[in-house]
Amino acid sequence: MTLRVLDPTNEAQTVGGQPAARPQSLRGKTVGFISNGKEGTKGYFAHLERLLRTELGVADVVWCTKSNYSAPADAHIVDQIKRWHAVVAGVGD
Repeated sequence: MTLRVLDPTNEAQTVGGQPAARPQSLRGKTVGFISNGKEGTKGYFAHLERLLRTELGVADVVWCTKSNYSAPADAHIVDQIKRWHAVVAGVGD
């Protein structure tokens, strides 16, 4: 199964930061979901979790919900990210 991710943004990357290294595989890894708290993310994330576990062998999925849908992720969520191997952020309208 091939997952193709498209980035719709057209913004220049800021100097001083680099994306984290991508894992070669998600098998046995932990993936974090960060929801904006709207209803649309629940079904999407549930389906995505099933696919990640069955198709890619993800071992653990951590679900987090922001306290305010229009604000950045809360500090306690940001602190957890370093323990995950990959992150999915979702907007459900």
